[in-house]
Amino acid sequence: MLDRLPATPPVLMRRLALAAVAAQAGIAVTGSVVRVTGSGLGCPTWPECFPGSLVPVAHPGIAAVTQWVEFGNRLLTFVVITVSGLCLLAALGTRPRRRPLTWLAAAMPLGVVAQAVIGGITVLTGLTWWSVMPHFLVSMVLVWLAVLLVEASTDGDGPVRLLIPRPLRALVAVSSVVLAALLVAGSLVTSAGPHAGDAATPRLNVGIANLAQLHADLLFAYLGMLVGLGFALWAIGAPPTLRRRYRVLVAVVVAQGVLGGVQYALGVPEVLVALHVLGAAVVTAAAAALWAGTAQRPVRPAAPQVDDTSVVARPEIPSEADAVRA
Repeated sequence: MLDRLPATPPVLMRRLALAAVAAQAGIAVTGSVVRVTGSGLGCPTWPECFPGSLVPVAHPGIAAVTQWVEFGNRLLTFVVITVSGLCLLAALGTRPRRRPLTWLAAAMPLGVVAQAVIGGITVLTGLTWWSVMPHFLVSMVLVWLAVLLVEASTDGDGPVRLLIPRPLRALVAVSSVVLAALLVAGSLVTSAGPHAGDAATPRLNVGIANLAQLHADLLFAYLGMLVGLGFALWAIGAPPTLRRRYRVLVAVVVAQGVLGGVQYALGVPEVLVALHVLGAAVVTAAAAALWAGTAQRPVRPAAPQVDDTSVVARPEIPSEADAVRA
């Protein structure tokens, strides 16, 4: 049945994968807008907005703007679902079908389902910090996987070929783990900060100054690893594309660090919080692109075909019976 799907042009697969990156990052940003505007409980139930209504309704205790901000964020879920479903269909229609591409594409709709469940738990538990944290972190994982999907859309079906030595690729992997810790620390800072999504929501009862210091320490550790990685990439003459991706990553990490410092110094104003979440998604995407650029899957060479015209016919040897009859 799947073989009846029309063949997917590579350019279409790539465009859908890019749309998935934008959709996964975009819904993380709109989620931050929900939090900084205090609209997290604008729709107090799930999956309905109000009991008996999927859309906002007039309510004396909840402002209309608050309702529509949260409802708009929920509507974007359908955009992400559509893009994710199209990615999977396009991957299944790729000829020849490639398993890594299919698995990465399948992760998109599965991630949306996971996010919907987490989102429901978040609303039903009153925006507790321990339910909001995974909501953001799963978004970053999906941004990472969507970038890998972009890369896989132009890969072949041959064996993986490393473009840098294994020890250096291991350093890229370790730096990615440090980035993950950095994102977790950042979400902890937010959990202890003032932007809970609703004024009545209890916050993480840990000193925000201590969490911010941990977040900054991890940032400096990550930057230090990137500096060492940069020297190594230039020393071995890494491919130009990989070095360009490295420069982009360093630039966005530095910009994100400056934005975070300004945000903290100014008392975490709402606009800067949303921009910081956008920056986190951009940094995640840039780091994923760097990791993906350390290896490639070339197109598997076609099996050699035997040219029938080149086969020389062997002379027929008469049997003994033929010789007797002769």
